[in-house]
Amino acid sequence: ERWSIHSEIQLRYYEQGQNFNQSVWRLAMNYDISSNAVVTLGYTNLITDTTFEDLADPKIREHHIYEDFVLKNKVWKLNFQHRYRMEHRFIDFGDRDELQHRIRYRLLFSIPLSKIVYLKFYEEVFLNFQNNTFDQNWTYAALGFNVFDNVSAEAGYININLLNANFHRLTIAVSYNPDLRKLFQ
Repeated sequence: ERWSIHSEIQLRYYEQGQNFNQSVWRLAMNYDISSNAVVTLGYTNLITDTTFEDLADPKIREHHIYEDFVLKNKVWKLNFQHRYRMEHRFIDFGDRDELQHRIRYRLLFSIPLSKIVYLKFYEEVFLNFQNNTFDQNWTYAALGFNVFDNVSAEAGYININLLNANFHRLTIAVSYNPDLRKLFQ
């Protein structure tokens, strides 16, 4: 009853959705400690197009292993989540490989508008264990649709604030979370 799989694909584009920026592919195993607390072990594959920067290889490839601890609560119709994530990042810059570690904290809340449609907002801060402690801060707003019981789609906007840059991106995300609890009974 406590195990589930999380899978996610995100495609991120420049301001008007014409220029590809990043693809994010995630697969994770969740364990529900209770109805309000979840731990996760997952893998992320990222490809980032950095043609807007002056780098030798315009694509950065990353593989992440991550651990999450998520606390959930509800106030009125607002669903809140506090997510604490530890990431181990294996980064291929083209001319060199690096292993980096960081922690992330995200405060998310969603507002159901109907059984199908919802609004989602979050604020997330990223802190490094190497180099500059502050890595980035994300502010996100999206309109979401519960397509099926375990499939959702979102279209939104994200502001990515880095140490030396600030990016405005349109996002499209599809999440598929199969319920595997019956396999473990």
